[in-house]
Amino acid sequence: MKLGKTAVVLGGSAAGLCAAGALAPHFDRVLVLERDELPAAAEHRRGVPQSKHPHFLLNSGRRAIAALFPGFEDDLIAAGGLHLMPSMDAAYLDGVGWSARKRSAMTMIYGSRVLIERVLRDKVRALANVTVREGVTVSGLRTRDGGVTGVDLGDEHVDADLVVDAMGRGSAVGGWLVAAGWPEPEVQTLDAKVTYTSRWYELPTPRPASWWWQHLVIMPTPDRAGHPPEHEFLVNFFPIEGNRAIACMGSWGLEMPRTADTFVESANRVRTPLFAAAMARSTPTSEVHLTRSTGNKWRRYDRLRTPPRGLVFVGDSICAFNPFYAQGISSAAGSALLLREHLARTDRLDRGFCARFLAGQSKLLRVPWSLAMARDQGYECAVGTEKPPEWRRRLVAAVSGPAFSFIVGAAREDDVVDEHFAKVFNMDESLGQMLRNPRVIAGFLRHYVRKALGRQRVPFDFDAQAEPPATDYSSATAR
Repeated sequence: MKLGKTAVVLGGSAAGLCAAGALAPHFDRVLVLERDELPAAAEHRRGVPQSKHPHFLLNSGRRAIAALFPGFEDDLIAAGGLHLMPSMDAAYLDGVGWSARKRSAMTMIYGSRVLIERVLRDKVRALANVTVREGVTVSGLRTRDGGVTGVDLGDEHVDADLVVDAMGRGSAVGGWLVAAGWPEPEVQTLDAKVTYTSRWYELPTPRPASWWWQHLVIMPTPDRAGHPPEHEFLVNFFPIEGNRAIACMGSWGLEMPRTADTFVESANRVRTPLFAAAMARSTPTSEVHLTRSTGNKWRRYDRLRTPPRGLVFVGDSICAFNPFYAQGISSAAGSALLLREHLARTDRLDRGFCARFLAGQSKLLRVPWSLAMARDQGYECAVGTEKPPEWRRRLVAAVSGPAFSFIVGAAREDDVVDEHFAKVFNMDESLGQMLRNPRVIAGFLRHYVRKALGRQRVPFDFDAQAEPPATDYSSATAR
């Protein structure tokens, strides 16, 4: 049963495209309105500046998109996406040295943001009742009797039974609602002053014999003092389609390089020479791209006493995250899938429907939001409504890094801990759920005792100045 004639999606990036897939079975027509002219190929565009940086597609996002668009994952891989197991295919520097390679429960598909969106656009364009209008600017909402009834495009008006705001961090919809008489929603914020800078490279052919790895990850140093600022960077040499990689450096509250020369200089000061060496053996294909718009921001429309009828939100327009935690696309896809489920269970698009969806969405978003807060609240430079008291901030700062490293170490030693850690990382389970699991707690205790006695089964902390070891230690945990 169709719920209405027309649904309108504001924005044609990943969140909007997923929303279109959710709406298509329930409306005669779905109209996606996008300000940019959308490229046919996997190319950058003005409206998605973050496409120049690495994007992880978490397992929860993969499943949500695959449910909305069957065959998406196969199409992404066919287009060049890389299906990898990070624990086997990534060289990972945490603590004071390299981690060991071993099989784990987590796999990921690597690819650029522009490739992900190109495959999504192809899926959306294959839907007979979905139209994407490009190069149009939405100038306002039409409202009547406590509901949204359509949108304005300059002199043109489009009637809609349901409008989905997928306009991102800078969405103007909240201001339009206030102008129409709704109260401004509560907004939760925490900006940890994250800045990240990236440059694209073509990889050498053939690859050096020592490059068993596809992905290079360098975590911030655990040392408290006595090191250059670059040791505080989170660093990725991130593989994407077309035998390319994105070299990315990011930090909390530090100045980052903006030019090609300073980018290379900083790379030479990170805490392993492998990152700069990988860049030197590859060919740069872009300028340096820097992004500062990275604060966590949750517009709590779910807390409005009378949320507008006929309007819902997906993606950054309702909840935007620090991009370091790779939650954006997966959270947007999860919201879109939840929207489809709510549409399938209702026979009317009344205020109750919108309130129920917002309530369900808030539960969904609480998981990635809590994960982002768990680390960002520890930074002295952070500002916003969610900044904790100083005593708590110091506690978070002292505990979060070592706790993360401890969990990573326990996962290395215990396959059950590894399985649940993979679920948390991929937003399939909350951190609280993992920490309440008796079997996981037992794994933590076992790891603590083994570590205290020096009896870990999987070696760790290999020399950061040397090449990461290629040995597969998967069998070590089978005993």
